[in-house]
Amino acid sequence: MTDHQSSRGRRTRIATAAVASLALATGALVLASPSQADPVAAQAKVLTGTRPSWATPSADQGTLAAGAVTTATVYLNAQDPAALAAYAKAVSSPGNASYGKFLTAAQAKSKFLATPAQVKAVQAWLTGAGLKIGSTSQHAITVSGNTAAIKRAFGTSLHSYKVKGATVHAPSANAVIPASVASSVLGVVGLASTTPATKPQAVPVNPAVKGAGVAPGKATLPTVATCSDYWGQKAAKGAPVGYTAKMDFDQCSFYPSQLRQAYGITASGLTGKGATVAIIDAYASSTMLADANQYATNHGDKAFKAGQYTEVVTPSQWNNQDACGGPEGWAPEEALDVEMVHGLAPDAKVVYVGANSCTDDDLGAALANVVDNHLADVVSNSWGEIMHSYTNGDYPQALIASYEQTFEQGAIEGIGFDFSAGDCGDSSPGAAATGANCDPSTTEAQANWPDSDPWVTSVGGTALAISNKKGAYGFETDMGTLRSSLSADQKGWNPLPGSFYFGGGGGVSDEFAQPWYQGPVVPSATAHTLPTGATVDTAMRATPDVSMNGDLYTSVLVGISDGAAYSEGGYGGTSVSAPEFSAVQADAIQAHGGRALGFANPAIYSRAGGKSYTDVVNKDAAQGKPPLSAVFDAGTIDGALRVRLVAFGRDYGLTAVKGYDVATGVGSPTEAYLKSFKNG
Repeated sequence: MTDHQSSRGRRTRIATAAVASLALATGALVLASPSQADPVAAQAKVLTGTRPSWATPSADQGTLAAGAVTTATVYLNAQDPAALAAYAKAVSSPGNASYGKFLTAAQAKSKFLATPAQVKAVQAWLTGAGLKIGSTSQHAITVSGNTAAIKRAFGTSLHSYKVKGATVHAPSANAVIPASVASSVLGVVGLASTTPATKPQAVPVNPAVKGAGVAPGKATLPTVATCSDYWGQKAAKGAPVGYTAKMDFDQCSFYPSQLRQAYGITASGLTGKGATVAIIDAYASSTMLADANQYATNHGDKAFKAGQYTEVVTPSQWNNQDACGGPEGWAPEEALDVEMVHGLAPDAKVVYVGANSCTDDDLGAALANVVDNHLADVVSNSWGEIMHSYTNGDYPQALIASYEQTFEQGAIEGIGFDFSAGDCGDSSPGAAATGANCDPSTTEAQANWPDSDPWVTSVGGTALAISNKKGAYGFETDMGTLRSSLSADQKGWNPLPGSFYFGGGGGVSDEFAQPWYQGPVVPSATAHTLPTGATVDTAMRATPDVSMNGDLYTSVLVGISDGAAYSEGGYGGTSVSAPEFSAVQADAIQAHGGRALGFANPAIYSRAGGKSYTDVVNKDAAQGKPPLSAVFDAGTIDGALRVRLVAFGRDYGLTAVKGYDVATGVGSPTEAYLKSFKNG
């Protein structure tokens, strides 16, 4: 059992050979102009960074074995990338003559994606080199082949390297793309080994770990789980003094009707009718529909109607289950996402699209499936990762370009993408030292991916307090907790102040320039300051865009069985926030007369500063007061009393201030936000 559990899916990059302890950068695949000094490169596109920094002469162990088979993905370029981006901007911008004039999926693919002739030409180049085609779409072509075929196709040999005691492989020189197909290729991924990134998992507090619990003894605190129905309802009598003299038990995990009440959905009368939300995770739960229906009826809501919930899954093609956590590892995330969307938009259709693994190839294919077949109006994604890692290096530019092309295609079809902003504050090494859902391989404070892409909505987290059991809105602060454990003698808290444990992600990207919609709202000083503290001349993309409840200790109930006995437990993270906001968007589509809203950010920022949002401000931090705090009492578990002191609104490196901030964006949506779509 856990405290409240946290679930935020993380994408994993899998390579042919995993590197257990690689702590060197894998170079990003930056596309460069041909070098006039090299007669081969003069007719070809050079993919700088294909040869990673750890592939040094001193580590070189010679050419990879001739029979070794390498699998790679070649990502395809749009017919006219500039025209694609321009049209996506026009149809997404209120006030533009083209606003809302979306194309069908067939029109979008025909007008913008790689043509059949381009795909055929790239296939001919690859097969001509001796590579075997694995799969083909207008987005990407997967190939495999031996060392000689890889060299013929990409103009470079694959060598083995000894790095940190592990044998890995990489190109001995940067790959090149022949001039005949250079304009059709974004880049290639898979020629170099990388290590797995963080995979999705709950965040437990293991009772066997020292300090996880104390012997009940002469306990003055309850030995059965105790929580408050609303903020401040139950005094934590018998608890040691913490940040303040008076303390209360934390709130019980929320259920959907409370969230609908708090965010004005109930008052609006909206239910998401006429909208469809897609949810993308990896694999699939075996009991999702039954679990969602039981969860809904347990809490006074309606089960899915026949045909209202559908799945697009291909179990026969699932792969990389050990590295990705398998279906059982992703089942809690899936349950959380489906139940939050249905709970906050009970009449919206929900389509679950299960990627065949947590790799970029498979998650990217799931996203492409949604846009190529226009499966939904809104897409909820509770997964992501850092962009700068000791183990994986910098996130490859080829992947960035490929994902962004799909996001732009979705925008011109009227599809919006929501991504969770992460659960590790500024994702710095300092946060990773104690943060429960952090990636320990982080090299610096940074914005995450894909939520930092300018063509998606980054959904951050808050800690919500309700003022009665029905869910009346009380207040919100930024999502960030310090956690202390009850001391063995039950007379104090250790440590006090507590250690950073969980916090909403956010920050200013060092990769993407400021998009057009942020300029009037994001303070200049914010846009020019990276999470590392460095200032830059160019204004950059800031995250998150908007926020909703996600704190681990203002958790939501989730029901799941997946083959076991059905049970409900608390979960937190921006994994909660993203599907909550996707549901809000479904409600807004209903308010909009059932017409698609598409890419949400221009509309989000055009409403900033008014009644459409609660401007989340951490007043205690700003005024230097003791933090808001509460006592979490899980009762006796395996013979030990588990009690925590939790301080709220203490995100790592991020603070909610007046106006836009990188802790909560423009704030959390209100009833006025939903009503604003009735008139345009």
